[in-house]
Amino acid sequence: MKIFSLPKTIYSVILLLIFFGCASQKSFIEKDGFLKVEAENFHHQTNDSIRKWYIIDKNFKSNLKDADAPHSKSASKNRYIEILPDTRQTHNDKLIRKENFNNNPGMAVVHYKVKISTPGRYYVWAKAFSTGPEDNGVHVGINGKWPDSGKRLQWCKGKKTWYWESKQRTKEVHCGIENAIYLDIDKAGEHTIQFSMREDGFEMDEWLMTTDINFNPRNKN
Repeated sequence: MKIFSLPKTIYSVILLLIFFGCASQKSFIEKDGFLKVEAENFHHQTNDSIRKWYIIDKNFKSNLKDADAPHSKSASKNRYIEILPDTRQTHNDKLIRKENFNNNPGMAVVHYKVKISTPGRYYVWAKAFSTGPEDNGVHVGINGKWPDSGKRLQWCKGKKTWYWESKQRTKEVHCGIENAIYLDIDKAGEHTIQFSMREDGFEMDEWLMTTDINFNPRNKN
């Protein structure tokens, strides 16, 4: 009886595909009210026909419009994600709702599976690289819903560097108010956390959730 065998190179490729496929399916586990995730490790993305999240690393090449060069060397694990193309980079560029700007979440959405053992209120932080005034906002939601407390996560400080933030933009305070970006998780178990475009060109390296209202990841650097 003849046993079919694959060349070593093809076998290695199959193993890599299985490995990365399994990695993308895994759930991230909360411990003691804390969970941190590399942004590029999303489970899948949806509503990405107009704008899409791309994983940026040293090998990324694209002709899509972008405001700046890649920052993978300074990103955690040398990878991050960005919403492209980036057609509104300054106030002088035309704002096209539901194309390069969306104040309502639901467009260009990345999903992450998480396992929660400690129900409660989780304050959400994200680490972003903001170059100009029109690439510094994103929405966060849970289980397909977009609570008001997850809308308009905003950056004003930390331009041209990776910077952790957790402020919500309001009509009165454009640079955001503290302790207003959070998700209430009532039950333990598996949940889906999702991030949605507010402005194209937005770049995200990591995000975290914590039940500690006083926690600040900038103090950990």
